[in-house]
Amino acid sequence: MCKSKKVAKDVIEPKPQQSSSSSEPIMFMPRKSSSQKSRKSQSSSSSNSIYSSIPTTGSSYFNKESWKTTSSSSFGKDPLSGLRDSLPEQPHIYDFSEIISATNNFSLKPFSSSSTSTSWRCVMRVGDVILIQRKFRRPINSSELVDRLALICKSHHSSLVKLKGASISGNYIYLVYDYIQGASLADCLRNSKNPHFTVLSNWMSRVKIAADIAHGLDYVHNSTGLGFNFVHNHIKSTSIIITSTLNAKICHFGTAELCGEIVDLPPAKSLQRKGSARLKFEGTRGYMAPEFQQTGMATQKTDVYAFGVVMLELFSGEEPLKYLVDEETGGYVRLSVIETAREAAVEGGGGVRRWVDKRMKDSYPVEVAEKLVRLGLECVGNEPDKRPDMGRIVAWISQLYLESETWVEKMGGIPSDFSVSLAPR
Repeated sequence: MCKSKKVAKDVIEPKPQQSSSSSEPIMFMPRKSSSQKSRKSQSSSSSNSIYSSIPTTGSSYFNKESWKTTSSSSFGKDPLSGLRDSLPEQPHIYDFSEIISATNNFSLKPFSSSSTSTSWRCVMRVGDVILIQRKFRRPINSSELVDRLALICKSHHSSLVKLKGASISGNYIYLVYDYIQGASLADCLRNSKNPHFTVLSNWMSRVKIAADIAHGLDYVHNSTGLGFNFVHNHIKSTSIIITSTLNAKICHFGTAELCGEIVDLPPAKSLQRKGSARLKFEGTRGYMAPEFQQTGMATQKTDVYAFGVVMLELFSGEEPLKYLVDEETGGYVRLSVIETAREAAVEGGGGVRRWVDKRMKDSYPVEVAEKLVRLGLECVGNEPDKRPDMGRIVAWISQLYLESETWVEKMGGIPSDFSVSLAPR
């Protein structure tokens, strides 16, 4: 659904214990009869984890043969059989044959792809969906996976793209999300066919999008239920969909939790012993917090950092990180939206006015813009503990939204007799 360029970092992780293997692929399956279960028990092992060992290096690109390379030692007995009865709202559990059918045996043209995932837009029993294939990043206990899947599938928020269900085959998980008609925030801000055009041409549309994203991420961090605090780990402008009504929806909610991306790493000394495995982790250039680049640990504070980058990107219209050619030396000059925002904030109102996206034609409250820039810069501070949490951020943005509405009323309002098109011109 959402496209982005990734960079990979290496982190040392102790090797998991190996287990015996057999050759039967594991996938989400519907409930079986007692006779079927009896036959199944004779041929499968009784492992207590989803899988005991998976490759942790290399690219997790689309693998249409994943179902052939699975060993039951990787997952043991199917941990999700009978899941329909155990989950509060019975999220959809997909048989792998449904995945094969929906993608026409994976011959369907991908909707998007990257080094870590492949997605397809297809029709499944819940309607028009986005199907995403990702590789597990670490071993996950079966009960842990069941609990997280239950919470994610029963979560509802207007600023999140809903997870409908999942399927497993081999070392891959297939996540089924609602399909949302629209364009990514990155495409809305930067139209390669017409750089001078954007559908986000007025101030209120951008403040509203900032509020939508903040509320959605606050829900992920604090409100998904029962005291479990989730981490998103994929906040970036390509992972945010802007609908035709200019509402923002965050993609990939639950991906990090279900794929094993969220892990507490051992102390640094224990990572250096001989024979330890290397866990490769990916992040998107420009959105990675300093501590994430050092440790690979995704936390709510790294989410806040990425949110701050998106905020600065939203109001400047610029990419988070780019390289320009120096005409004098012929080399490349690194240009970060964080650095340019800091320079603008130091100058005050005049600097902010020059920094804000010129396609809004100076039609915005400079004082509010300056406050939003400073809020974004607080989010991207180098020290995680000094970054605000999403609850505070939501409160501040809500207040600035009201101040922006007051400004609009004083200016005589925003024209309402215009249409919005997300198509390039």
